[in-house]
Parts: sequence; structure tokens; C-alpha cells
Amino acid sequence: MFYTMKMKMITAILLVFALGTTSTFAQKGVDDGSRFGHGEDSLRCLQNLSIYAEYVKTGNFRDAYLPWKAVYTECPKAQVLTYINGAKILRWFISNEKDATKRAAYVDELMGVYDQRLKYLDELNKLVRTPTTEGSVLGMKAHDYIVYSAANLDVNKAYDMLAKVISLEKEETDYYVLQDFMDMSARKYKADPNHKEKFIDDYQLAAGYADNLCKNASEKMKKVTEITKNNIEAIFINSGAATCENLQAMYAPKIEENKTDLEYLKKVVALMKMFKCTDQEAYFKASEYVHAVSPTAETAVGCAYMYYKKGDLEKTLQFFDQAIELEEDPIKKSENAYNTAVVLFSKKQLGKAKAYANKAISFNDKNGKAYILIATMYASSPNWSDESALNRCTYYLVIDKLQRAKNVDPSVTEEANKLIGTYAAHTPKPEDLFFLNLKKGDSITIGGWIGESTVIR
Repeated sequence: MFYTMKMKMITAILLVFALGTTSTFAQKGVDDGSRFGHGEDSLRCLQNLSIYAEYVKTGNFRDAYLPWKAVYTECPKAQVLTYINGAKILRWFISNEKDATKRAAYVDELMGVYDQRLKYLDELNKLVRTPTTEGSVLGMKAHDYIVYSAANLDVNKAYDMLAKVISLEKEETDYYVLQDFMDMSARKYKADPNHKEKFIDDYQLAAGYADNLCKNASEKMKKVTEITKNNIEAIFINSGAATCENLQAMYAPKIEENKTDLEYLKKVVALMKMFKCTDQEAYFKASEYVHAVSPTAETAVGCAYMYYKKGDLEKTLQFFDQAIELEEDPIKKSENAYNTAVVLFSKKQLGKAKAYANKAISFNDKNGKAYILIATMYASSPNWSDESALNRCTYYLVIDKLQRAKNVDPSVTEEANKLIGTYAAHTPKPEDLFFLNLKKGDSITIGGWIGESTVIR
């Protein structure tokens, strides 16, 4: 090691001459703004740089400290590694220091390293191929502050740093910053209930950027970004802020005053939908105002349910029809038609309900739920004849629909099989059909509002 260090020092001396340092006077880089300084000071800078770098390579951070500190103090523009290695050295000292006062002093020194890096950031970026942004450096500073401050952590200070990072970096924010930000916001909310609305805003911001990171992550980063996204979600859920009652109480009074603020209204709609609070008045009103300004299938559905809750079936159907028309995704289009059928069935409008269920199937022929709904409707109103045995034939058609449901959509198999077992018991006995001149294998048309044919078996 001694030989290697000696060679490094010789290299450093030669580098001084290679840089064209012909001046005989000494001046530190920190004083004259140069990279290494001049004369003897530049030589000392290069020597210390070489010495501490060797110690860092071998993990000897204790002996690396003094020569590193000299470079950091006397020639702060020498290289970006001064700050990267300086953080490593100080993290080691913090982790190995038992005395709380000394430990706090090292934390302050570490924060100073980040501050000085930010001070010289433009000059340092000229030395590397990939420049570092202000937000990235500030994010590392905030993260280390949180990790190493322990009992001395000022949550508000950390939160403010992280909020600034996100405002600077936006979609490029590092994953760990997003999680730290959510953690600090949660702590602020725990200490001050008045921070609740801002906490919810912070969640939406962090979750949105985390989702973007997951979508664009490399194979190497995919797992860590997914973990970050899940952790952000967990922090929010565990905070207790994500209840429908809380969201209703917080947003309901503000919907009216923000009825033209599309961004605000969309935020409310998205959040309440995410947490399945779509039966809350705040969700309905926000959806209606959003729909008035910028109609979408989603806002139309919100309005439809609002009027259903109010008992206005005509308006409900009007908005469901708009949702079906505005939706471009055939799967979602089918879902909207299916939901319309469910609403109509609940109002005993069987003919219209059947029409919308069939419409759902036309958009997505694998919508097993729609077939089950039709079967349920048929079973709810099987009587179309004065002959009891003929009415019981309706259940053959019910079973047809249930068989079709599980054939096109395996996810409904269990439910369909249970219903088949139930309704099979209601089919007519052969002797009852004999007197009607009907037998197994015959085709029969179920009359009334149903109007479909089936086969006796």
C-alpha cells in the first residue's frame, strides 16, 4: 500500500506540471476560483486528493478524513468525487460515533457537504459527462438528513426540502425522495390534523410520480420502484386519512367554490373513486361539475349514480347513455352498459334491463356477468303462460344463459354453477310436459317479455 500511495503522489506532482502550472506563487483554489489552486497549494491539493482516494478505496474512512477535508476546504472545485466520497466518509463517522453531540456535529458537516456541492454545482457539472441537477443533490441531502438525524430530526425542515426537490424534479424525482416525502407528510399529519388536505394532495402527487417511475423503469429498477409505489400506498392507507367519511367531510364544503376549477375537481373524482367512495355526495357533485366543463365516460358514470341515488331514473339513464357513448374502450363500454342493466333491473324494468345487458355482451362477448344478470332476470319473472309446466320451462333458458356465462368467462364459473344447481330444481317433470305433448329434445319458445327459444331436457 505504501508503494502505491507513493506512486500516486508522484503522479500528482507530474500532473501539476502537465496542467501547465508555471507560476511560483501559492494560492488555494477556494481563493482564486481555480480548480486546484496554484503553486504549492495546487500540489498539496493533488497530493491530498490522491491520498484520501486510496484510503476510500480500501474502506479506511477514518484515515481518509483529514486529507479529504483539506481537498474539500482548499480546492472545492477539484472534482465531483470530493462530495460523493465526502458523504461516504461522514456517513461512516456518523454510524460509528457513540457520543450524541459529536454525532450531531458530523450530521451538520454532512449537510454542509451537500450545501457546498450545490454552491459549486455549475462548475462541477462541467467536469462530468452526466450533470447532476440541483434537485437530485437536494434529494440526497434530505434523505441523509432523515436517516442520520435520529432524535434531532426536524420533520418540517425535512418536508420542506423534499417538497422543493419534487417541485424541481417533477417526473424525474428519485424513488427514495417520493417515499421520504410521503413519510414526512404523514408525520406532519399525525402531529397536526390541519395538514390532512395537504397530506392527501401530497399522496396524489407522490403516487402519480411513483406510478410514472414504475411504467418507465428499467428491468434493474422495476422491483425497487414497485416497492416504493406500494410503500407510498401503505403510508397513506395506514394514516387513517383515506376513509370515505374523511374525504366527504373535507371536500364537500369546497366543491361549490371550486366548481370551475377542473384540475381540483378531477383530483377529487379520481381520489374518491380510488378509495371506492363513489356513493358520497362530494364525488357526485365533483363529477357533475367536471362533466359540465369536460365530459368523459367516467364523469358521466358519476353523474348517473348521483341521480340514481336521488331517485331520478330518467337522468340516470341519460348519463349512463352518455358514458357508453363517450367510452372508447370496449371492455369499459360493456361495463357501463352492464351497470345500466343492473340499475334498470333494480327498478323492475326487465325489458329495458335485458336490452342493456345484451348491449354489454355486444361490446364484450366475454362478459359473463351480463349473461348471469339475464339469467337472474328470467328467473325473477318466469311466468308467461297459464300452464305451470310451461312457466317452469323458463328455467331451461335460465340454465342456458348460465352455461353460456361460464363458457365465455371462466371467472364466473363458481357463481354460475351454484345458480345452475338452484334453478335446475325448478324445471318441469317429464310427466307434466307429457300432457302438453312435449318431451325431451323438443324446442320451446318462452313467451312474454322474454321471447327466446330453448330445448327441453
